[in-house]
Amino acid sequence: MYGSDKRVDTKKSLLADFSLFLVAIIWGGGFIFMKDSLHILKPFYMNGIRFTLAFVTMTIIFWKRFIKITKKDFISGTIVGIFLFLAFIIQTIGLQYTTASKSAFLTGTNVVIVPFLVWGMTRRIPSWHAMIGAFLTAIGIGLLTLQGSLHIGIGDSLTLICAVLFAVHITLVGHFAEDMDPITLAMIQIGVTGVFSLIGAFIFEPAPVFEGNLRDITIAIGYMTFVSTMGALLIQNVAQKYTPSTHAAIILSLEAVFGTIFGIIFLGDLLTSKMILGCLLIFCAIIITETKLSFIFTHKKENNETMR
Repeated sequence: MYGSDKRVDTKKSLLADFSLFLVAIIWGGGFIFMKDSLHILKPFYMNGIRFTLAFVTMTIIFWKRFIKITKKDFISGTIVGIFLFLAFIIQTIGLQYTTASKSAFLTGTNVVIVPFLVWGMTRRIPSWHAMIGAFLTAIGIGLLTLQGSLHIGIGDSLTLICAVLFAVHITLVGHFAEDMDPITLAMIQIGVTGVFSLIGAFIFEPAPVFEGNLRDITIAIGYMTFVSTMGALLIQNVAQKYTPSTHAAIILSLEAVFGTIFGIIFLGDLLTSKMILGCLLIFCAIIITETKLSFIFTHKKENNETMR
Protein backbone atom coordinates (compact mmCIF):
# COMPACT_ATOMS: atom_id res chain seq x y z
CA MET A 1 0.00 0.00 0.00
CA TYR A 2 2.80 2.39 0.91
CA GLY A 3 4.63 1.63 -2.32
CA SER A 4 1.46 2.29 -4.32
CA ASP A 5 0.90 5.66 -2.62
CA LYS A 6 4.52 6.58 -3.23
CA ARG A 7 4.18 5.78 -6.96
CA VAL A 8 1.05 7.95 -7.14
CA ASP A 9 2.86 10.83 -5.41
CA THR A 10 5.83 10.46 -7.76
CA LYS A 11 3.53 10.58 -10.78
CA LYS A 12 1.81 13.69 -9.45
CA SER A 13 5.17 15.33 -8.78
CA LEU A 14 6.45 14.55 -12.28
CA LEU A 15 3.19 15.80 -13.82
CA ALA A 16 3.43 18.97 -11.72
CA ASP A 17 7.03 19.59 -12.81
CA PHE A 18 6.04 19.08 -16.45
CA SER A 19 3.11 21.50 -15.98
CA LEU A 20 5.43 24.17 -14.57
CA PHE A 21 7.81 23.57 -17.46
CA LEU A 22 4.86 24.25 -19.77
CA VAL A 23 4.13 27.47 -17.85
CA ALA A 24 7.73 28.63 -18.38
CA ILE A 25 7.38 27.97 -22.12
CA ILE A 26 4.05 29.86 -22.20
CA TRP A 27 5.47 32.89 -20.38
CA GLY A 28 8.55 32.88 -22.60
CA GLY A 29 6.30 32.83 -25.66
CA GLY A 30 4.38 35.81 -24.29
CA PHE A 31 7.32 38.11 -25.06
CA ILE A 32 7.12 37.07 -28.74
CA PHE A 33 3.41 37.81 -29.04
CA MET A 34 3.85 41.15 -27.27
CA LYS A 35 6.76 42.17 -29.49
CA ASP A 36 5.03 41.02 -32.67
CA SER A 37 1.81 42.90 -31.80
CA LEU A 38 3.41 46.27 -31.12
CA HIS A 39 3.31 47.22 -34.81
CA ILE A 40 -0.50 47.01 -34.62
CA LEU A 41 -1.42 47.85 -31.02
CA LYS A 42 0.23 50.55 -28.93
CA PRO A 43 1.27 49.62 -25.35
CA PHE A 44 -1.74 51.11 -23.51
CA TYR A 45 -4.28 49.56 -25.88
CA MET A 46 -2.52 46.20 -25.80
CA ASN A 47 -2.55 45.97 -22.01
CA GLY A 48 -6.02 47.51 -21.76
CA ILE A 49 -7.59 44.88 -24.00
CA ARG A 50 -5.56 42.03 -22.52
CA PHE A 51 -6.24 42.74 -18.85
CA THR A 52 -9.86 43.84 -19.29
CA LEU A 53 -10.71 40.59 -21.07
CA ALA A 54 -8.89 38.62 -18.37
CA PHE A 55 -10.77 40.49 -15.63
CA VAL A 56 -14.18 39.95 -17.21
CA THR A 57 -13.49 36.25 -17.72
CA MET A 58 -12.21 35.77 -14.16
CA THR A 59 -15.22 37.65 -12.79
CA ILE A 60 -17.56 35.24 -14.60
CA ILE A 61 -15.64 32.16 -13.42
CA PHE A 62 -15.19 33.37 -9.82
CA TRP A 63 -18.47 35.32 -9.50
CA LYS A 64 -19.13 34.15 -5.91
CA ARG A 65 -15.77 35.57 -4.81
CA PHE A 66 -16.31 38.77 -6.80
CA ILE A 67 -19.60 39.69 -5.07
CA LYS A 68 -17.97 39.22 -1.66
CA ILE A 69 -15.21 41.80 -2.27
CA THR A 70 -14.97 44.19 0.69
CA LYS A 71 -13.76 47.79 0.82
CA LYS A 72 -10.52 46.62 2.43
CA ASP A 73 -10.02 44.07 -0.37
CA PHE A 74 -10.63 46.75 -2.99
CA ILE A 75 -8.10 49.15 -1.45
CA SER A 76 -5.43 46.45 -1.10
CA GLY A 77 -6.02 45.15 -4.62
CA THR A 78 -5.93 48.66 -6.07
CA ILE A 79 -2.54 49.41 -4.46
CA VAL A 80 -1.10 46.18 -5.87
CA GLY A 81 -2.83 46.79 -9.21
CA ILE A 82 -1.24 50.22 -9.64
CA PHE A 83 2.24 48.69 -9.49
CA LEU A 84 1.20 45.85 -11.79
CA PHE A 85 -0.11 48.43 -14.27
CA LEU A 86 3.09 50.50 -14.09
CA ALA A 87 5.30 47.42 -14.48
CA PHE A 88 3.46 46.10 -17.52
CA ILE A 89 3.09 49.41 -19.32
CA ILE A 90 6.76 50.30 -18.86
CA GLN A 91 7.76 46.78 -19.94
CA THR A 92 5.60 47.03 -23.06
CA ILE A 93 6.88 50.50 -23.95
CA GLY A 94 10.47 49.33 -23.42
CA LEU A 95 9.85 46.31 -25.65
CA GLN A 96 9.41 48.71 -28.57
CA TYR A 97 13.09 49.68 -28.25
CA THR A 98 14.78 46.41 -27.32
CA THR A 99 14.62 42.75 -28.33
CA ALA A 100 12.26 40.16 -26.87
CA SER A 101 15.23 38.09 -25.68
CA LYS A 102 16.77 41.00 -23.76
CA SER A 103 13.39 41.94 -22.30
CA ALA A 104 12.85 38.39 -21.04
CA PHE A 105 16.15 38.24 -19.17
CA LEU A 106 16.08 41.80 -17.81
CA THR A 107 12.52 41.35 -16.52
CA GLY A 108 13.66 38.17 -14.77
CA THR A 109 16.02 40.17 -12.58
CA ASN A 110 13.03 41.12 -10.40
CA VAL A 111 13.54 37.94 -8.32
CA VAL A 112 16.96 39.26 -7.30
CA ILE A 113 15.53 42.67 -6.32
CA VAL A 114 12.72 41.35 -4.09
CA PRO A 115 14.91 40.38 -1.07
CA PHE A 116 16.29 43.92 -0.92
CA LEU A 117 12.79 45.43 -0.99
CA VAL A 118 11.78 43.11 1.83
CA TRP A 119 14.89 44.33 3.68
CA GLY A 120 13.64 47.90 3.35
CA MET A 121 10.19 46.96 4.66
CA THR A 122 11.13 44.53 7.46
CA ARG A 123 14.75 45.48 8.26
CA ARG A 124 15.75 41.84 7.72
CA ILE A 125 19.18 41.73 6.06
CA PRO A 126 19.16 39.72 2.78
CA SER A 127 20.87 36.33 2.83
CA TRP A 128 24.26 35.72 1.26
CA HIS A 129 22.41 34.01 -1.60
CA ALA A 130 20.63 37.28 -2.37
CA MET A 131 23.89 39.21 -2.16
CA ILE A 132 25.63 36.87 -4.60
CA GLY A 133 22.58 36.96 -6.86
CA ALA A 134 22.59 40.76 -6.92
CA PHE A 135 26.33 40.84 -7.71
CA LEU A 136 26.01 38.36 -10.59
CA THR A 137 22.96 40.21 -11.90
CA ALA A 138 24.80 43.53 -11.95
CA ILE A 139 27.61 42.01 -14.02
CA GLY A 140 25.14 40.19 -16.27
CA ILE A 141 23.12 43.35 -16.92
CA GLY A 142 26.30 45.18 -17.88
CA LEU A 143 27.33 42.45 -20.35
CA LEU A 144 23.82 42.23 -21.78
CA THR A 145 23.02 45.92 -22.17
CA LEU A 146 26.14 48.12 -22.35
CA GLN A 147 26.65 49.22 -25.95
CA GLY A 148 30.42 49.58 -26.27
CA SER A 149 30.54 52.22 -23.52
CA LEU A 150 28.81 53.09 -20.25
CA HIS A 151 25.59 53.66 -22.15
CA ILE A 152 22.41 51.60 -21.84
CA GLY A 153 19.69 51.89 -24.49
CA ILE A 154 16.29 53.38 -23.65
CA GLY A 155 14.54 50.03 -24.11
CA ASP A 156 16.88 48.23 -21.72
CA SER A 157 16.63 51.09 -19.19
CA LEU A 158 12.83 50.95 -19.21
CA THR A 159 12.89 47.16 -18.86
CA LEU A 160 15.15 47.43 -15.80
CA ILE A 161 12.69 49.94 -14.29
CA CYS A 162 9.89 47.49 -15.02
CA ALA A 163 11.86 44.74 -13.23
CA VAL A 164 12.02 46.94 -10.11
CA LEU A 165 8.27 47.60 -10.35
CA PHE A 166 7.56 43.88 -10.74
CA ALA A 167 9.70 43.28 -7.64
CA VAL A 168 7.61 45.85 -5.72
CA HIS A 169 4.46 44.16 -7.02
CA ILE A 170 5.64 40.72 -5.86
CA THR A 171 6.54 42.12 -2.44
CA LEU A 172 3.13 43.78 -2.05
CA VAL A 173 1.31 40.63 -3.13
CA GLY A 174 3.16 38.70 -0.42
CA HIS A 175 2.14 41.36 2.11
CA PHE A 176 -1.56 41.66 1.24
CA ALA A 177 -2.20 38.01 0.38
CA GLU A 178 -1.78 37.10 4.04
CA ASP A 179 -5.11 38.74 4.91
CA MET A 180 -7.23 38.15 1.80
CA ASP A 181 -8.18 35.52 -0.75
CA PRO A 182 -5.42 35.35 -3.41
CA ILE A 183 -7.88 34.84 -6.28
CA THR A 184 -9.81 37.94 -5.19
CA LEU A 185 -6.54 39.86 -4.99
CA ALA A 186 -5.63 38.68 -8.48
CA MET A 187 -9.02 39.71 -9.89
CA ILE A 188 -8.86 43.23 -8.47
CA GLN A 189 -5.30 43.95 -9.58
CA ILE A 190 -5.98 42.62 -13.07
CA GLY A 191 -9.11 44.79 -13.26
CA VAL A 192 -7.22 47.88 -12.05
CA THR A 193 -4.49 47.28 -14.64
CA GLY A 194 -7.09 46.97 -17.38
CA VAL A 195 -8.93 50.16 -16.38
CA PHE A 196 -5.79 52.31 -16.05
CA SER A 197 -4.45 50.93 -19.35
CA LEU A 198 -7.67 51.81 -21.20
CA ILE A 199 -7.69 55.32 -19.68
CA GLY A 200 -4.08 55.78 -20.82
CA ALA A 201 -4.97 54.50 -24.29
CA PHE A 202 -7.83 56.98 -24.71
CA ILE A 203 -5.62 59.88 -23.55
CA PHE A 204 -2.22 59.12 -25.11
CA GLU A 205 -2.74 56.81 -28.09
CA PRO A 206 -4.62 56.92 -31.38
CA ALA A 207 -7.26 54.29 -32.02
CA PRO A 208 -5.68 51.16 -33.50
CA VAL A 209 -6.06 50.51 -37.23
CA PHE A 210 -5.96 46.81 -38.04
CA GLU A 211 -5.93 46.97 -41.87
CA GLY A 212 -6.51 43.29 -42.49
CA ASN A 213 -4.42 42.09 -39.52
CA LEU A 214 -7.44 41.28 -37.36
CA ARG A 215 -6.72 37.53 -37.38
CA ASP A 216 -3.11 37.92 -36.23
CA ILE A 217 -3.92 40.41 -33.49
CA THR A 218 -6.85 38.28 -32.29
CA ILE A 219 -4.53 35.27 -31.92
CA ALA A 220 -1.94 37.40 -30.09
CA ILE A 221 -4.47 38.96 -27.69
CA GLY A 222 -6.10 35.57 -27.14
CA TYR A 223 -2.74 34.03 -26.27
CA MET A 224 -1.70 36.83 -23.92
CA THR A 225 -5.11 36.92 -22.19
CA PHE A 226 -6.24 33.33 -21.89
CA VAL A 227 -2.98 31.38 -22.17
CA SER A 228 -0.18 33.56 -20.81
CA THR A 229 -2.18 35.29 -18.06
CA MET A 230 -5.15 33.17 -16.94
CA GLY A 231 -4.18 29.69 -18.09
CA ALA A 232 -0.59 29.79 -16.90
CA LEU A 233 -1.64 31.24 -13.54
CA LEU A 234 -4.16 28.47 -12.90
CA ILE A 235 -1.70 25.75 -13.96
CA GLN A 236 0.97 27.21 -11.69
CA ASN A 237 -1.32 27.39 -8.65
CA VAL A 238 -2.45 23.77 -9.03
CA ALA A 239 0.97 22.35 -9.91
CA GLN A 240 2.74 23.90 -6.92
CA LYS A 241 0.59 21.81 -4.59
CA TYR A 242 2.37 18.67 -5.78
CA THR A 243 6.01 19.67 -6.19
CA PRO A 244 8.63 21.26 -3.91
CA SER A 245 9.03 25.03 -4.16
CA THR A 246 12.68 24.55 -5.17
CA HIS A 247 11.56 22.57 -8.22
CA ALA A 248 9.01 25.24 -9.06
CA ALA A 249 11.50 28.09 -8.73
CA ILE A 250 14.07 26.43 -10.97
CA ILE A 251 11.57 25.44 -13.65
CA LEU A 252 9.70 28.77 -13.75
CA SER A 253 12.95 30.71 -14.02
CA LEU A 254 13.36 29.04 -17.43
CA GLU A 255 10.89 31.67 -18.69
CA ALA A 256 13.84 33.94 -19.42
CA VAL A 257 15.62 31.18 -21.33
CA PHE A 258 12.59 30.37 -23.48
CA GLY A 259 11.95 34.07 -24.09
CA THR A 260 15.49 34.34 -25.44
CA ILE A 261 15.26 31.16 -27.54
CA PHE A 262 11.92 32.17 -29.08
CA GLY A 263 13.24 35.68 -29.76
CA ILE A 264 16.16 34.23 -31.71
CA ILE A 265 14.05 31.67 -33.62
CA PHE A 266 10.94 33.68 -34.47
CA LEU A 267 12.08 37.31 -34.39
CA GLY A 268 15.69 36.99 -35.51
CA ASP A 269 17.16 38.45 -32.31
CA LEU A 270 20.95 38.45 -32.37
CA LEU A 271 23.09 37.59 -29.35
CA THR A 272 26.83 38.19 -29.16
CA SER A 273 29.09 35.99 -27.02
CA LYS A 274 29.22 38.83 -24.45
CA MET A 275 25.42 38.98 -24.30
CA ILE A 276 25.17 35.19 -23.95
CA LEU A 277 27.57 35.34 -20.99
CA GLY A 278 25.41 38.09 -19.47
CA CYS A 279 22.30 35.93 -19.89
CA LEU A 280 24.03 32.98 -18.21
CA LEU A 281 25.11 35.12 -15.24
CA ILE A 282 21.59 36.52 -14.78
CA PHE A 283 20.12 33.01 -15.04
CA CYS A 284 22.57 31.73 -12.40
CA ALA A 285 21.66 34.69 -10.18
CA ILE A 286 17.94 33.84 -10.50
CA ILE A 287 18.58 30.18 -9.61
CA ILE A 288 20.75 31.07 -6.58
CA THR A 289 18.29 33.69 -5.28
CA GLU A 290 15.14 31.65 -5.84
CA THR A 291 16.39 28.26 -4.57
CA LYS A 292 19.20 29.28 -2.14
CA LEU A 293 20.92 26.21 -3.66
CA SER A 294 18.85 24.05 -1.32
CA PHE A 295 18.68 21.30 -3.95
CA ILE A 296 22.48 20.89 -3.57
CA PHE A 297 22.73 21.19 0.21
CA THR A 298 19.69 18.97 0.81
CA HIS A 299 21.24 16.30 -1.41
CA LYS A 300 24.53 16.49 0.53
CA LYS A 301 22.67 16.28 3.84
CA GLU A 302 20.76 13.21 2.67
CA ASN A 303 24.02 11.55 1.56
CA ASN A 304 25.65 12.25 4.95
CA GLU A 305 22.67 10.80 6.80
CA THR A 306 22.76 7.71 4.55
CA MET A 307 26.47 7.18 5.28
CA ARG A 308 25.76 7.30 9.01
